[in-house]
Amino acid sequence: MIKKFFQTGAADLSASIVVLLVALPLCLGIALGSGAPLFSGIIAGVVGGIIVGALSGSQLSVSGPAAGLTVIVATAILKLQVFEAFLLAVVIAGVLQIILGFIKAGVIGDYIPNSVIKGMLAAIGLILILKQFPHLVGYDADFAGDESFDQGNKENTFSGIFNAINYITPSALVIGGVSLLILMFWEQKFVKSKKWLQLIPGPLVVVLAGTIINECFKLYQPDYALEAKHMVALPEASSMKEFLSFFTFPQLKYLNNPDVWVTAVTLAIVASLETLLGIEAVDKLDPLKRVSPPNRELKAQGVGNIVSGLLGGLPLTSVVVRSSANVNSGAKTKLSTILHGAFMLLCVFFIPFILNKIPLAALAAILIFTGYKLAKVSLFKEFYQKGWDQFMPFVITISAILMTDLLKGILIGIAVGLFYMIRSNFRSSVLVVNDQNKFLFRLRKDVSFLNKPIIKKKLEEVTENAFVLIDATRADFIDKDVIEEINNFMTHAHLKNIVVEIKKSQYKQVHLLFNEPILINKEL
Repeated sequence: MIKKFFQTGAADLSASIVVLLVALPLCLGIALGSGAPLFSGIIAGVVGGIIVGALSGSQLSVSGPAAGLTVIVATAILKLQVFEAFLLAVVIAGVLQIILGFIKAGVIGDYIPNSVIKGMLAAIGLILILKQFPHLVGYDADFAGDESFDQGNKENTFSGIFNAINYITPSALVIGGVSLLILMFWEQKFVKSKKWLQLIPGPLVVVLAGTIINECFKLYQPDYALEAKHMVALPEASSMKEFLSFFTFPQLKYLNNPDVWVTAVTLAIVASLETLLGIEAVDKLDPLKRVSPPNRELKAQGVGNIVSGLLGGLPLTSVVVRSSANVNSGAKTKLSTILHGAFMLLCVFFIPFILNKIPLAALAAILIFTGYKLAKVSLFKEFYQKGWDQFMPFVITISAILMTDLLKGILIGIAVGLFYMIRSNFRSSVLVVNDQNKFLFRLRKDVSFLNKPIIKKKLEEVTENAFVLIDATRADFIDKDVIEEINNFMTHAHLKNIVVEIKKSQYKQVHLLFNEPILINKEL
């Protein structure tokens, strides 16, 4: 155990620093976009790292405040009017998530098609590239971490990019450009061949370089130095008393408010869905292909939301952006997640004034590079080669997420995947072959009522004096509607002088009877 710890500890430590750098602006940005106190985002990030990280069965998933909940949180805070009432809803949502874990609701995640999960990952990659480009060039009108197409500043993803081009901040562009070059250099074989360089996270070098460049601007070209609005903005406390004042606590007196319960149920359902999607996505990225227990994850998220709500934090979920940064940084175990939460707490307590010197452009470069790794061209080629039944759900999921938001896009992707699944089953369940005046009807797998129209049509096309062989040996189930259609055909076949033969299972008698389904057990 100790040997394994030393083998993975260095990688987890390095990855935790990267996740910290990615998570800090996202926690603050999501809190800002939600209309909540900035420190509530930090609380959620710390709890997601330490509490959820310790309880979760996932080795690489990272939890924290999620952009997908921003609209729900902002609406709830506006409706409840009192932040303490909203915090009570977060606590109740956590309790509901624990209940969902115990009743094994996590099985829902197993029904999400692989093409949709991969589409979600690629979409998040593209969102990171598109959404972070304005921050890379110094246009910080939208909050960091926004994933929705329609932004809170009355712009959308594409108009934000066009406006960014018109409002470029030269020093931010320099910092962003240098940051991207450093990250690309850190991926070269030369760097990867040096073990001592691999211990230094590329994003940490980026943050240090960006900070030093801006400090040099302050010293030698003050007019070009970045303003505070282009920097990380952590709350600073001058004393322990002031630091403790950042925490807010829920009040039980709002328990009789029905809006609190509606908010709690909404948060529990949406946060649970996003979490299940998140761990499914992370398992796909895991080089070791470990499987995260979904019900345990729901319980861990529930405990996390209870603690976050009790301390004044935002609701949290498993977050793909942070998790993918964790995977790409070489994390091996959940230690990375826990350490990032601990480091975040230490940083906001001891050195917020140092972190507030970090340019958002440098952090944007890190997120853009993470997005590039999630949405590589090779991934699109891979799904194109798999066929349209895989490629279309993949592409439509990406498009839907880009044009709406994560949850709506996933639901659209699942609907498309379901359509192609039914279509595939519809086509493969019935095989009809016609050779001159001989017809073969082969029923395979599950023959449902959806197959009735094609069977009916093909039976009507059988010509006079024909021979028809109905092979049911490969079917696991035949629906009553299909049986009735075949029986109707058999009843009137003699009028056209049609000979019908039914090929039954050699191990178990199969009878085509009115109002009786055919059940065939291949193993018998």
